[in-house]
Amino acid sequence: MFLFCFIQNVKHLNYLCPIVYLFRLSPCNMSKKNKLARFAENKTFPHLFQVSWEQISNGPFTMRGQWREQFFRNNHPIVLELGCGKGEYTVGLAQASPDFNYIGIDIKGARLWRGCKTIQEQNITNAAFIRTKIQHLEHFFAKDEVQEIWITFPDPQPRSSKENKRLTSPVFLSRYRNILSENGIIHLKTDDTALYEYSLEVFENENIRVLENYSDLYNSDCCGKAVEISTFYEKIWRSQGAAIKYIRGQFAGSNG
Repeated sequence: MFLFCFIQNVKHLNYLCPIVYLFRLSPCNMSKKNKLARFAENKTFPHLFQVSWEQISNGPFTMRGQWREQFFRNNHPIVLELGCGKGEYTVGLAQASPDFNYIGIDIKGARLWRGCKTIQEQNITNAAFIRTKIQHLEHFFAKDEVQEIWITFPDPQPRSSKENKRLTSPVFLSRYRNILSENGIIHLKTDDTALYEYSLEVFENENIRVLENYSDLYNSDCCGKAVEISTFYEKIWRSQGAAIKYIRGQFAGSNG
């Protein structure tokens, strides 16, 4: 920033002008170029599914109800990670539990590229990604097809007017019920106290039995995947003293 301001003050020196453009434009241009390259490579990944709004509006996804048979080629349980970002948790879960199938879901293609790349490089066969909005879950999955859902550090949507966008709101829980098997499991990890407290209240109102509840996960006796896998940003927040919250809940009679 100092270099830019200085050059602006002496911009009558023409020989400095190219430096201005180099300083201001190159980072943006490189970022855009990287994004375009990632979008192009995303089209080559066999384990990334990108569906347009037109395709969604024309009917269910072709593998809806058939993910085990048509893609994973096994009969293992299916677990989703919602808002998976770069796929760190999806990849970590897949590596830790080869007897489960994991699917990460996010709308940001540039972020999903990292998870897809890792799956390809490490030849992980029990993981995949879908690029879509989470409200379209029922387009991709049939009743009873999913056994567990992980929600890892979602946007807390703190404004009351945005409540229905919270991934633990009654609106989204209703969608999860329509794809989860009976007694399906939901996991929430967050550093946001308000979202944590809100979720506990909603779970009680929505007849979701809380199996585990930790207001400070890493200073508890909890064991398992909730503490064994950490995302990049989760490690940063912990290093800054943030308490990570964790809830594991069970839907009662998810398959109706």
